[in-house]
Amino acid sequence: MRLFRDPMNGFKYAIEGVVHVFRTQRHMRFHFLTMVLVLVVSLVFKLKREEVIILLFTITLVLAAEMFNTAIEAVVDLVTQTYHPLAKFAKDIAAGAVLITTINALAVGFLLFPGGDRLQLLSTDMGLKSPGWPVIAAVTFLLLSIMILMWKVAGGKGKLLKGGIVSGHSAVGFFLATTIMFMSANKAIGILAFLLAVLVAQSRVEGGIHTLAEVVTGALLATGVACVVYIVLSPVFPIH
Repeated sequence: MRLFRDPMNGFKYAIEGVVHVFRTQRHMRFHFLTMVLVLVVSLVFKLKREEVIILLFTITLVLAAEMFNTAIEAVVDLVTQTYHPLAKFAKDIAAGAVLITTINALAVGFLLFPGGDRLQLLSTDMGLKSPGWPVIAAVTFLLLSIMILMWKVAGGKGKLLKGGIVSGHSAVGFFLATTIMFMSANKAIGILAFLLAVLVAQSRVEGGIHTLAEVVTGALLATGVACVVYIVLSPVFPIH
């Protein structure tokens, strides 16, 4: 009788583990919500069975990584309640594993959803000038993100996601505004996007997170990188 109950007990404990992570970890709830949204979008885009299998495997990888991260944090907290460099490294490395799987999931999703004629149809519906612009914008954003992170690390000020010698929020805002200006046929929309980017930059200064110089640096860096890439690639992906 015990041999019969053990597998069921193991299944019950596994379910309890999933429920506990879902209840206690905000990131896990976000991942579950993202999974539901992605699956709904996959139906809208009418992905093939093989593509859905790849998508499910990628999502499962992110969820498993988040659960391992939670387990490692619990073990570290059980071993020591005081600060220790090795405990910090263990938690940071576990969180880094989640980050890598998340980036991989984003890459897989970006490669799957625009496949075939989906990107052409999406670009037409959005009124974009060329169906290739979303791909170019994503690659440019990745390049900009790497430059900002390297600059923040080299500056030795603030944190990667907060503060630092260049404002990442301002950079993202002005990058999106520049991208909208190039991608959209309506210049008024681009102007409104730049006004929103200015508000984002101004909020960073008012919040005391960045100085005016750091905000301007981020804005100029993002606008410059985006303009250079888009102008250089304009013969391949026409902007008119």
